[in-house]
This record gives sequence, structure tokens and C-alpha cells, in this order.
Amino acid sequence: MDPQPLINAIKRHPDYPKVGMILVHNGVVRQTARDGRPVRGLHVTVDHQRLEEIIREHRARPGIVDIRVEIAEDRPLDIGDDVMLLVVAGDIRENVLATLESALNAIKSTVTHKTEYFK
Repeated sequence: MDPQPLINAIKRHPDYPKVGMILVHNGVVRQTARDGRPVRGLHVTVDHQRLEEIIREHRARPGIVDIRVEIAEDRPLDIGDDVMLLVVAGDIRENVLATLESALNAIKSTVTHKTEYFK
């Protein structure tokens, strides 16, 4: 996964001159689960309808110009593979940071479903 095409799309947005910050989250498959068990990989599925709702809701927040998301889904992922790119662009740090955190938490809790494969 490459964040540059997502950033380039944001830079083509007609309101891009209002942007003061672009923030990128790059989620990666780590070698252990939250409970410490060793992982050999994972598989992700996505609720696309819910993802679009979250993006639409978060784009409407004050100061936000655009949000782009790419999720690696329906294929085996190994340790170190990129899982998700989330790019948020907006006017000031407080708006962009809060929106990225909120969107990320919403996506992780209501959009993606991970199946971890253990060693």
C-alpha cells in the first residue's frame, strides 16, 4: 500500500488551499496479538456501506477537507504487511488529529473484522 496516491487525490480537491495538515495512519500486521500470543498473519473483511457512512460523517466535521481510506481485504496478510491507510486533511492540527482518531476508532470497531492466525 502506498499513501502517496491518496495524498495526491486530496491535493486535487478544490478546497485543498484550506488544508494546513495531512495526517496519515498506516496500520501494519504486528507479530503478536493484543493478548501477547504470537501471530503468523491475519485476514480482514470490510463493511463497505458502514465505511462510506463513517467517511461521510467525518468529512462533515469542522475544518476537514477530505478523508481517504484504503484497506487490504479478502487476502492473507503476513507480519509487516500494511492493513489500512487512513489519510485525513484539514485546516488545523486540533481538527485533523481529533478526526483521525475518531474515524480510526469507528472503522476499527464497526467496519473491519480481523481474523488472526496464530502460530
